[in-house]
Amino acid sequence: MDNYRALIAIVLSMAVLLIYQFLFMPPPAPVTDAPGEAERVAAERSPAAEALSPADLADPALVEEAQRPVDVASLLDPADRAREIRVKTGLYTAVISEAGGVLQSFTLNEFRETVDPGSPPKDLIRVEPDDGLPLLFSWGVEPSRAEMLHYTADRERLVVGQGQERTLTLRAQSPLGLEFIRTYTFRDGDYLIDVAVEVVNRGEVPLQGAPYLTLVNRPFVATGDPLEHFLFTGPAALVDNEVQQVKVKDLAGERAGRSFTGRVRWAGYHDSYFLTSIIPLATDQATAHFSSRRDELVTTVLASAADIIPAGGAHRYDYMVYFGPKKLTLLNELGHDLARAVNFGWFDFLARPTFYLLHFLYGLVGNYGVAIILVTIIIKAAFWPLTQKGLKSMKVMQKIQPKMTKLREKYKDDRQRQQQEMLKLYQTYKVNPLGGCLPMLLQIPVFFALYKVLLQSIELRHAPFMLWINDLSAPDRLYIGFDIPWLGGIPVLTLLMALSMFVQQKMTPISDPMQARIMLFLPVVFFFLFLNFASGLVLYWFINNVLTIAQQYMIYRQKD
Repeated sequence: MDNYRALIAIVLSMAVLLIYQFLFMPPPAPVTDAPGEAERVAAERSPAAEALSPADLADPALVEEAQRPVDVASLLDPADRAREIRVKTGLYTAVISEAGGVLQSFTLNEFRETVDPGSPPKDLIRVEPDDGLPLLFSWGVEPSRAEMLHYTADRERLVVGQGQERTLTLRAQSPLGLEFIRTYTFRDGDYLIDVAVEVVNRGEVPLQGAPYLTLVNRPFVATGDPLEHFLFTGPAALVDNEVQQVKVKDLAGERAGRSFTGRVRWAGYHDSYFLTSIIPLATDQATAHFSSRRDELVTTVLASAADIIPAGGAHRYDYMVYFGPKKLTLLNELGHDLARAVNFGWFDFLARPTFYLLHFLYGLVGNYGVAIILVTIIIKAAFWPLTQKGLKSMKVMQKIQPKMTKLREKYKDDRQRQQQEMLKLYQTYKVNPLGGCLPMLLQIPVFFALYKVLLQSIELRHAPFMLWINDLSAPDRLYIGFDIPWLGGIPVLTLLMALSMFVQQKMTPISDPMQARIMLFLPVVFFFLFLNFASGLVLYWFINNVLTIAQQYMIYRQKD
């Protein structure tokens, strides 16, 4: 029966960890002193060098200077009419091009590309003009066939001061006699942006057409970054109260694509930590269409029903867009069901309370590593009685092991009688042969829930713990001045976790030598499985092991 229990433990452990290791865990990216491609592109495109300080944003004179309308005709070069309008708020810096009225750049002031303090701000737009740019609007013709209109903005620069709300208006005229008036409304301290488009029919006949608003995305992290494999990355939409996620590989091909029609609350693109999304404010049905042409380039088109605009008439379309972090508390405050973009999977009912507990404890201690330790202690305390019972059952099983061996020898030719006698033995000593495995079974959902929380909580991105652990969302590595092949640095915390498992196995009495060797091999297996897990998760497992060792010590020193 001990062999059976050991087999169950191994199978459960492998089932939990092997799936995640091979599906989601690539080797850590090599360490280099030179900035990566993501940093280079972001540095070239980022307007961070001109970012204003909080004091600048609060200066009425400076803000007024930035808001002053300009004489467009005097500034534009007829050979190059498209200007880049820079919008600065306390949370982000956006660049809007007059060529199409689209977003060219959107950098987040509070987040950086890497953990390096000198890294440029995080840019959520990783596409180039040849790919198409986000927030292209077309009417009556699909975006892929729409002509790129030249807009004229009413300002060449916009600064949103503290507590302010400012608008940017762009106008364009189409060859069909339609005038497009796009109005962006920006608010300080808010990632939500209002986007209103008024389509005016300047012609002499009615026109019929449907509105299309487009997003274009590539992954927010560079290809090869370990984070890109942790959780889902790609397009998603909330349609008829159901979150639809589509794998990018399923969209490959020029004619391939997926469409979802119904009550669209939002449609966009997200990964573990960031989200770009269109929120239609109309209550009518809409269609979210996702397609991908090449190199993980994803196009999201939000289309509504066709409208007829009479001659001299106009129709207005209202949207909101969100470009920002997938911070659960923030998304809950903003509404529009944006919080549904944070998906903790099957064990969401366990993950959300765990997340709020982690967030609450961080508010008390100011360190997410310490908060993870406290969460581990609380979870361990909740399972303490059950684990206590399981450990006692294992201790009794060890005590009656000689009797079990005799029964197997005595009734080796009569399996039915052997099982009957074994059952009587268990009843006599009031022991459950599977009692030691039950705590592990019940902790698997908690493990998955905490795994999702630790990987999908942007609060842990680049969050330091102590000493060499400066990013709880990244694998644990202590760099010693030169690269260790494949590893890069020493996985100190992972080694400590494996060592704690070894001590735990040594403390567990096993009479069968073969079984003992198998169990002692498990720490080696777990070391390689955990090697590329987020250090926050390894920290949880290590502390959990230490607490289990303490509990085992207390149980085994008790006299029968």
